[in-house]
Amino acid sequence: MSNHSEVATPTGVGTRNPTRGWLAVIAVAIGTFTVVTSEMMPVGLLTPIGDSLNVSEGTAGLTLTITGLVAAVSAPFVPTLIGRSDRRIVLIALMVLLAGANLLSAWAPNFTIMVVARILVGVGMGGVWALAAGLAPRLVPERSIGSATSMIFSGIAVASVLGVPTGTYIGALVGWRAAFVVIAGLALAVAVAMAVLLPKLTVAQAARLSGVAGLLRNSRVVTGLVIAVLLVTGHFAAYTYIRPVLEEVTGIGAALISVMLLVYGIAGIIGNFVSGPRAAHAPRTMLVVLSTGLALSVLFTPWLGVGVLGAGALLILWGLSYGGVSVSAQTWMMKSAPGEEEGVSSLFVGVFNGSIALGAFVGGMVLDATGIVSVMWVAGALAVGALLVALAGRAPATTR
Repeated sequence: MSNHSEVATPTGVGTRNPTRGWLAVIAVAIGTFTVVTSEMMPVGLLTPIGDSLNVSEGTAGLTLTITGLVAAVSAPFVPTLIGRSDRRIVLIALMVLLAGANLLSAWAPNFTIMVVARILVGVGMGGVWALAAGLAPRLVPERSIGSATSMIFSGIAVASVLGVPTGTYIGALVGWRAAFVVIAGLALAVAVAMAVLLPKLTVAQAARLSGVAGLLRNSRVVTGLVIAVLLVTGHFAAYTYIRPVLEEVTGIGAALISVMLLVYGIAGIIGNFVSGPRAAHAPRTMLVVLSTGLALSVLFTPWLGVGVLGAGALLILWGLSYGGVSVSAQTWMMKSAPGEEEGVSSLFVGVFNGSIALGAFVGGMVLDATGIVSVMWVAGALAVGALLVALAGRAPATTR
């Protein structure tokens, strides 16, 4: 394990006033919603962005890839770079940076400026997520940590359901640039809310890169990271191409696909809130259950997903299962390195975002080489791999 003295350590637990603590948690949750919505915003706006900036849709799609990769690379360095700075001030500054980056996206006269803006979004996203992920123990009493962590991570789940469609709707209504202005306004509002609601969040000692890297000598941390890589890569290998799966395997039209993806998203939010409190007591059990559900839903899609009802049922199982992955894996990580939540959270965020990019890449390669059904087999195999690692690897202790 890493030397504890080398990792950022909180000097206190923030506020213990229950109401104010939960309001702070909600502010942080809206912050995670904002950063993930900012990341995903181009998804529903690729065509108008490409037309406006004179690039192809494929090139415009790089605006999403760039942000994810920057977040993956930058997140592990955030605790080291900010030293002993008050995390409250850093979070506010990162939300202001995010607002500025989205305004720059809205103004971008060419693709080069858009890329710069999206790099800044990646820095803001990686920083906010890395710091926010481990904040629950500092904001609420111990008995509420599982629920508070679920609330913080709900921002990610809700963004995938509401954030992107809302941005797409605004883009259709008043133009894609306005969508970025709106999310910039939300980022500023979150910065103000954090300034009002978050307590001072100081640390006793600054994190060192050697301390964060030293966490990789902790076998429980490594096991958690491997599980996260397998589950997230497998999920995004399949989910990135869920539309062609539903079109080719199930044979349904665009209107019904939208409904089914909404149902999937709602199931994901439910999965997040159901999993968080349970993972707080039994992280191994929770990840075994989630890995099993993800594997079954993906592997059975080519067989049972040939009709609307079968596909719908599998999507609900898929949503419930994957919806709990981020909060459960984060809980595993924090319990694997007590007192080193910030460093381990930054590692987790980096691995998580890198796995998103890897999953989309792997899925695309398999799709082009052997077809859509093979994508589901590969994704299912990765989920089974995660299940085996969860069962056999070293896990943090189960608590009552």
